[in-house]
Amino acid sequence: MKIGSIDLGEMPVLLAPMEEITDGVFRRICREQGADMVVTEFISSEGLIRDASKSLKKLVFKPEERPLSIQIFGHDPEAMRQAAGLAQAAGPDSIDLNFGCPVRKVVEKGGGASLLRDIPRMLAITKAVVSATHLPVTAKTRLGWNENSKIIVDLAEQLQDCGIKALTIHGRTRVQMYSGQADWTLIGEVKNNSRMQIPIIGNGDVDSVFKAKEMFDRYSVDGIMVGRAAIGNPFIFRQIKEYLSCGTMPSEISIHERVETCRRHLKESAIDKGERRAVVEMRKHYSGYFKGVPEFKKTRIKLLTCSTLAAVDQLLMSITRGITADYL
Repeated sequence: MKIGSIDLGEMPVLLAPMEEITDGVFRRICREQGADMVVTEFISSEGLIRDASKSLKKLVFKPEERPLSIQIFGHDPEAMRQAAGLAQAAGPDSIDLNFGCPVRKVVEKGGGASLLRDIPRMLAITKAVVSATHLPVTAKTRLGWNENSKIIVDLAEQLQDCGIKALTIHGRTRVQMYSGQADWTLIGEVKNNSRMQIPIIGNGDVDSVFKAKEMFDRYSVDGIMVGRAAIGNPFIFRQIKEYLSCGTMPSEISIHERVETCRRHLKESAIDKGERRAVVEMRKHYSGYFKGVPEFKKTRIKLLTCSTLAAVDQLLMSITRGITADYL
């Protein structure tokens, strides 16, 4: 699969953009674990053009994260055009347009999935960004606003005509948020539309090696994107890639590797963000890192109440010491 000149190989698996999840440290770990491409947290166009420090910090990445896409969102075509120029200056491999975030604070500002109710504005934004950069521009969106407005088949053609080089589709409407099951049938319909010439990437409920293979086999998508299932579980990329290439069940991730990867994740985050913020944000990952570990509940509660790096690290090391031999 190619996005412009970016060659991601056959059946690529990408890391989805997630706020306060896909920071630089986590992106690097996911790349090491097999993610074929990663995307930044979504960045406000207004924040970029106003030099907001939070937005500017999200532009920073390291070479080992490549290929990397910077995702921007907003409602004003001119602001998005300017933001694309600033994103390009940071040196990513591509720029992604967020037309799918369902979160209320984004939608109320006219960004993300809100644009599914204003297609002319969405297309104007797309044209403005495509004209502002030499980088390949991609977009990520949903099936539609609600059950009665699943417009993705026609919308995909329109976005392609505006010049995007790949389209990621989350198999839910905005109203669904993240509830219910993702519906991939329309994603498959977009992929099988003879007018579509750009790669189609499917997203939504890819939470196992079996689901990943099913989505490739049943819907013929060019790539898949993993989001929530990767939180605290960067190993999912390695496991999916192994299963797709060999057809055999990948080996279990040892508790030692889980602990050491989690410790590294936390320590490198503390260097990037400061101890307090790193400790708080890391709490979202513990359930993923230690899913299935026997009698983990009490340790998880303690981890959620720790306020220092040293205290968390001590608890993490105790997981290895206290685990049963048969799990190791």
